[in-house]
Amino acid sequence: MKLVRKILFWSHLVAGVSAGLVILVMSATGVLLAFEKQIVAFADRGFRSSPPAANAPSLGPEKLLPSLLAARADAIPTSMTFRRAADAPVAVGLPKGRVVYLDAYDAHVLGEGSTSVRGFFDAVTDLHRWLALSGEGRKTARLVTGVSNLVFLFIVLSGLYLWMPRVWTKVSVRAITWFRGGLQGRARDFNWHNTIGIWCAIPLAVVVVSAVPISFTWGSDLVLRLAGEEPQKRPTQTANAGGASRGPAQPDPAAWRGLDAAIAKARLQDPEWRALTVRLAGSAQAPLVVNVDSGTGGQPQKRGQLTVDRDTGEVTKWAPFSAGSAGRRARGWLRFLHTGEALGLLGQLVAGVASLGGTVLVWTGIALALRRLARKLSKAEAPAVFSGTEDPQLRL
Repeated sequence: MKLVRKILFWSHLVAGVSAGLVILVMSATGVLLAFEKQIVAFADRGFRSSPPAANAPSLGPEKLLPSLLAARADAIPTSMTFRRAADAPVAVGLPKGRVVYLDAYDAHVLGEGSTSVRGFFDAVTDLHRWLALSGEGRKTARLVTGVSNLVFLFIVLSGLYLWMPRVWTKVSVRAITWFRGGLQGRARDFNWHNTIGIWCAIPLAVVVVSAVPISFTWGSDLVLRLAGEEPQKRPTQTANAGGASRGPAQPDPAAWRGLDAAIAKARLQDPEWRALTVRLAGSAQAPLVVNVDSGTGGQPQKRGQLTVDRDTGEVTKWAPFSAGSAGRRARGWLRFLHTGEALGLLGQLVAGVASLGGTVLVWTGIALALRRLARKLSKAEAPAVFSGTEDPQLRL
């Protein structure tokens, strides 16, 4: 067992030093991204509709959109989101992640959502996923972050074994499960590394494992195969002629036909709805699809998709989350377990704290490795001073 522990220890240390910087970046940015929706909503909290009377009906998309274009002729609306609260504005999505808010009752433009906050989170997301690289560099960066994520999984799992005391006594258990005051240097780093590792290991493992289908195509396909499903072949991406990127289509009022009926049907489909989002198609022949959300925005189990016929206004398809295949439901859960959103605000808090713990784990782990290297180079053998018995793991 001593040899196994020694092999695991050195593998754990080498893995942490090798991928530590990337893991540190992903963990630190993950803390912010766990609460992105709440922070953006707080930044835009000043935009409110003014109901003319209690239970007054709000306007539909077919009346709201012309008013938007009358006020902002250059606007290219791509989506609309209606929320249940009486004073909630209608959010109209624009290209490049911009959002304009309209009064739901008289359609006047309330203003544009915070571009600085959204720009900040765009930058944080780029750093989290692609290490802030762009263009062709993103493919390499995505591989680096994906592999580093797998390395982090090994670090967490091997750490669970290494952080456990060799002898189970009250003193030894307390030494690795709670913070101890009065420690400095190596002893402090060791205590923090073990304590945070023990408490954050399980939620960190969930956060890391749920990132695998996001990082790798094979990871996403594996989820389907484990559920007994065969992944669909992905279409081959081809470059546009001349290499030019196609921009968003100009608004076509003919494509808005039937939107009012679609939103009305969506309101009735799920009495518990909290948000209705419709993508504005560029073609009048495209189907009308409304995403119905009765959760907080990141709970896949509380989502459904409604398809409405443009001409008759009748529902042609209702696809709640529960109607999906087991594999697709699993992928939906994993996507939002990564940020904790699938479990609501409490889940986000756990994921955020775990990501913060991961940041400290990497920091203290690298610090311990550097202290070990410094001791080797200086051939100093002075042990760290503990208030109790020195943990033998420090001598590995």
